[in-house]
Amino acid sequence: MQPAHSGDGGSSTNLKKWGPIAAIVLVVGAVVGIVFATGGGDDDDVATDTTVVSDDTATDDTATDDTATDDTTAPDATEPDETTAPETTDPAETTDPDTTDAPAGGDITYPLSFTAAQEQGIDVEWGERCDTDLGTLAVKWYFAPSCYAPFEGDNGGETATGVTADSIKVVQYLGPDNDPIISYLTDAIAVDDSNDEAEATLRSMLDMFSSYYEFYGRTIEYETYVSSGIANDEVTARADAVRIAEDFQPFAVLGGPALTSAFADELAARGIVCIGCTPGQPQAWYAERSPYVYGLAIGAAQAREHGREFIAKQLIGGNAEYAGDEAFQGQPRTFGHVYLSSSPESPELADAFVSGLTADGADVVEVLPYTLDPATIQQQASQIVAKLKSSGVTTVVIASDGVAPRDITREATAQEYFPEWVLVAPALSDLTAFGRTYDQEQWAHAFGVTHGAVPVTPEESGYYALYRWWTGEEPPAADTIGVLIPNMALLVSGIQQTGPDLTPDNMAAALFNGPTTRPGITQPFLSYGDRGYWEGDDFSGVDDAALIWWDPNAQGPDEIRKDGTGMYVFVDGGTRYLPGEWPADSALFDPAGGTTIYDTPPPEETPPDYPSPAG
Repeated sequence: MQPAHSGDGGSSTNLKKWGPIAAIVLVVGAVVGIVFATGGGDDDDVATDTTVVSDDTATDDTATDDTATDDTTAPDATEPDETTAPETTDPAETTDPDTTDAPAGGDITYPLSFTAAQEQGIDVEWGERCDTDLGTLAVKWYFAPSCYAPFEGDNGGETATGVTADSIKVVQYLGPDNDPIISYLTDAIAVDDSNDEAEATLRSMLDMFSSYYEFYGRTIEYETYVSSGIANDEVTARADAVRIAEDFQPFAVLGGPALTSAFADELAARGIVCIGCTPGQPQAWYAERSPYVYGLAIGAAQAREHGREFIAKQLIGGNAEYAGDEAFQGQPRTFGHVYLSSSPESPELADAFVSGLTADGADVVEVLPYTLDPATIQQQASQIVAKLKSSGVTTVVIASDGVAPRDITREATAQEYFPEWVLVAPALSDLTAFGRTYDQEQWAHAFGVTHGAVPVTPEESGYYALYRWWTGEEPPAADTIGVLIPNMALLVSGIQQTGPDLTPDNMAAALFNGPTTRPGITQPFLSYGDRGYWEGDDFSGVDDAALIWWDPNAQGPDEIRKDGTGMYVFVDGGTRYLPGEWPADSALFDPAGGTTIYDTPPPEETPPDYPSPAG
């Protein structure tokens, strides 16, 4: 599924207020970037009534410029992975029915997707918002959802907290302007969108969703809440959740503090849906709070499972041939694991990951956590590098935020230590904008797994392009639109798929039983529920991953449209893998077939060129 602001008029010059840059930061998932929404096409073999955004991430939504100038740039997209999602049921079968007479062919049971209407022989007046040739909404977007029958009748009124016959209360969480942790993350890439710009962007996109999506006689009543707590302040996070629950009484909250799960935990305990409001957690954590908390990018343990499979199939048992130290290049790999510790679950995730590597035959000699503390990160980096070097680690497997590798790699060079750097479960460290801030002598030997997709120039794909199509203008929050919109996109998708009887349980059923997105190379593959990719229900969206390496000489735009030198290269044109599909061989550090950015998406990933509503 791919998928405001208080009246203070703030004008922060970074992303502090969107705490979930670390929801990117732990997704992180994908974000990044990455985006969820509801839909795609209506072929039963490639189900598309449900779509999401990312995370992971927003590399597909925020890159710019027509092309990169390095040899690894591909002007034409390659064929996407042909993996298809398992057949799924229509969400209409999972929610309580509300029927009314159809124009012809029988009664309508809401929600009714275009595919379901065809299968049931029901004649529906779809209206201009629906492309009846494709069965999807007529929006210029890869994740254009299935058309749903326009609603008539009684929607049930107050079906849940925050839901009336006329409205759905939704609250947007914004972090404080002066959060030193988020400032530490964002200052490195000089993002300058303001709160006012963010709110203008969010409200314009909400207008678009409201114009095309079916909300069954209701409108979204959208408000914002600005916290005073920093990203890891558990006490304030819980107090904020209580205040939002009691003062606003919403159906759903979008966003939350980046480095504590307390906010989401408190909202779930009060029966409020929470999307993108917590760092990545183990799936058991979400299951215990079902049906209230959802992540957008790949789950924390799922991301590590991709990393483990890649390392097992392509690295274990070989020499450290990609290291910067020639002595390492002829040695069997000795592994060390460095990871961001951001919650009580972090050590558990690291231990499980290392246990899996060890079972696969890896020689793991160091497991070193760090905390995201600007005041101590330099000291932590010095100690981490000293331990890695003294233990003879040739291959550092790093699960990090976007900024800490800057200090760690600089310290590695200062200590004359040049290993392989392997990305696993990256939280912004797989974005070119951040990679350019790292020690380039070190990062020339970096590679690994990303859950973001190969980027496309933003005028051609993603939320940036969608905003321009809808308004005819550049988004006010041009640098961060890929971070701002995904939570909203997932929520409106869930509302549309659920139907008039909107409750948290019914929305979970709609998301879990509705179709997945279709696979591609410029977009991640997303699903919720038990689809067979992971054990049990999946409360995080992205399921697949790609392989990247760092080219310090490549030139082109980063994710916030700034030209420069140094870019991530996607192996094999950005081919993506689901769990169990990683190959034993790859083309790491081979420019042939490598891709930094596409001018345009491949034809099968390019939406129809509908006229802009802005004229």
